[in-house]
Amino acid sequence: MSSNEQAKQLVGRKAAELVKPNMTIGIGTGSTVYWFILALAEKIKNGLNCKGVPTSIATKNLMQQHKIPVSELNDVEFIDLTIDGADEITHQLQLIKGGGGALLQEKMVAANSKQFIIIADEHKYVSKLGKFPLPVEVVPYGWKQTKHKIEHLGCTKVELRERDGQIFITDHGHYILDCYFNQIEDPTSLHFQLKNIPGLVEVGLFLGMANGAFISYSNGEIRYLS
Repeated sequence: MSSNEQAKQLVGRKAAELVKPNMTIGIGTGSTVYWFILALAEKIKNGLNCKGVPTSIATKNLMQQHKIPVSELNDVEFIDLTIDGADEITHQLQLIKGGGGALLQEKMVAANSKQFIIIADEHKYVSKLGKFPLPVEVVPYGWKQTKHKIEHLGCTKVELRERDGQIFITDHGHYILDCYFNQIEDPTSLHFQLKNIPGLVEVGLFLGMANGAFISYSNGEIRYLS
């Protein structure tokens, strides 16, 4: 296992320590959350009672594989704690998410959580957002027109996401546009401008949502941001 993967494993286990009996847990999507799922499954095997709300079909399948009780967002009154990863995170807990294509459900689950905690490795910790291309979820109908409107907001390039030579389709049948801004000077303003574009479903900017973050380092250190 690489040092980076070990760092993800450590921070996944650290986050699992936050889960208490009878909690409803929002469970994110991605390579770091994978280690949280394994750690949570171990706690459940040892007698912990809890249930999880997945943010993607992939996460739901992984939860079922490891015998973590699954609930749907419609079936819970609230979520006690959500654990999720990030593609970029600043010291102000501003996030870019959506590299895995699940940003819509991730944002819905986070918005209905009492506590939203991010787990990430040191490579995701940045001074300013934007080096990672910003994902936006759009409806297929008229997606090229939506793309043109995004291009006028100052990004250098907008790409329709593909996987294995095919257009990537989200769990809800939408497309993902990856928007290259290099540096996002005013995330709040950009979020507002993007959300006003017809045909755009959701933006991978998560602002004012995270309550804290565990950042793991390859030397075994874990820092907490709040």
